[in-house]
Amino acid sequence: MRDGSKGATAALFGAAPHIAVDRALAELRAGRPVVLEASGGDILALPVEGLDDGRLAGFQALCAPGQARLLISARRARALGLAASTARTISVPADMSADAVLALAAGRHAGAPAGVEPASPSAEAAIALLKLSHGLPAALIAAFDTAANVDSAGIIHVPADAVTAYQRFLVDSLAIASEARVPLTGSGDSRFVIFRDGAGGNAVAVVVGEPDLSQPVAVRLHSACLTGDVFGSRRCDCGDQLRLALDQLEADGGVILYLPQEGRSLGIVNKMRAYSLQDAGLDTIDANTQLGFDEDERDYGAGARMLQLLGIRRVWLMTNNPEKLAGIAEAGIEVVGRMPLETPAHADNHRYLATKATRAGHQLDHFVASLAEATEAE
Repeated sequence: MRDGSKGATAALFGAAPHIAVDRALAELRAGRPVVLEASGGDILALPVEGLDDGRLAGFQALCAPGQARLLISARRARALGLAASTARTISVPADMSADAVLALAAGRHAGAPAGVEPASPSAEAAIALLKLSHGLPAALIAAFDTAANVDSAGIIHVPADAVTAYQRFLVDSLAIASEARVPLTGSGDSRFVIFRDGAGGNAVAVVVGEPDLSQPVAVRLHSACLTGDVFGSRRCDCGDQLRLALDQLEADGGVILYLPQEGRSLGIVNKMRAYSLQDAGLDTIDANTQLGFDEDERDYGAGARMLQLLGIRRVWLMTNNPEKLAGIAEAGIEVVGRMPLETPAHADNHRYLATKATRAGHQLDHFVASLAEATEAE
């Protein structure tokens, strides 16, 4: 390699840790194992998505006998009735069938396992990677010695500390990729500004009208919801909030940030799993934590970066969610006030709205007032 060519190729391919995370995410989505490297020891991690006995046997063949364990998040551990722990992840022996592994990872009625141990920093990075891949936050893991394992060729290795840095990279690398005028039914003239991050992911800003950037701008941070926004699902109020925000922006203009955060950043597959748990009796928060996720996995750093690139520094935030107010402010945008979005309540979304109001702290004053009126009328 010629002198100076190393820097040139780095500009072409990107930073090595980011490349490693990119490739690891592709492997995990395809159901293949990766190695997480950390000072506490390297681990081999295989996602439990699509696990069957054949894949389980293949994983065990890469491990020392009896060393395979199931890694789950602390949220999932609590859902299984395990004692509270300061560990963010735990592991249990995986000397069981693939069906039993899947039941422990995400089953509705799995019992509390024995042999629980706190997991290592490399295991915590594995859970973070699985969440980034929109898979279940659970994996088969085992200590891994590359030098001793003759079958390790081709397995992607990822430094554990690269995972956290990668999430910051996705925000910092956001840039405007394209834009065009798109007139909308009922909302007049608008402009779609498409953003792309360093991993090829997209987010959209819909600039309605001609907002005055010298003044605070009305902004809606909207998490993409295929079921509600596109198909009019009545299980949530997402589509109603989106359309109401567009209507309210028609007069003075503003911006809707359409963020790829389906199901509070669980992804569409896990969102449907959560819906199934809700059909079995859980509310929207307990369904998420039953699967091993936090109550809300969203981060608003990307939204703040998009606003900054649009030249917006001060906003009126169109939301009922105080977490959005705090998140966007912490990311460097001045929030001068909140504009509520009062959407209709009905039989299909009543429990969903009640959970948001009573457990998630959403400021749904109109809904709470209607509940009080109904109680008084009884």
